[in-house]
Amino acid sequence: MLADARVARLATVDEAGLPHLVPVTFALDGDRVVTAIDHKPKTTTRLRRLHNIRANPNVCLLVDHYEEDWSRLWWVRADGFATILEDDEERRPALAPLLAKYPQYAGHVPEGPVIAIQITRYASWSSSDSS
Repeated sequence: MLADARVARLATVDEAGLPHLVPVTFALDGDRVVTAIDHKPKTTTRLRRLHNIRANPNVCLLVDHYEEDWSRLWWVRADGFATILEDDEERRPALAPLLAKYPQYAGHVPEGPVIAIQITRYASWSSSDSS
């Protein structure tokens, strides 16, 4: 389920405890999840998610699936500790799962930082589990 999903929502928290939620592309990489700052248009290069992770590396990633047939609904939440990879020696290998998952990256490899999330806890729900 999780590996096939295409978009997740990344939640971060700033120094004052204010939450920030953004949709992100992501890929599983062993026991961590990676996402990258890519070429999609952004309103600024000073992204709040990066600022927040530097201030508080505890993050939450939510992946969900919706259909009109509610018997097929599910979600997975991954809580973890985020690290920002900016050095090319760390960043380039971390991009490999994203490049394999998203054909859109074949012609335009993400040039920004990679966020690597070491998962500390998973929670999930599926309508098929709640009979």
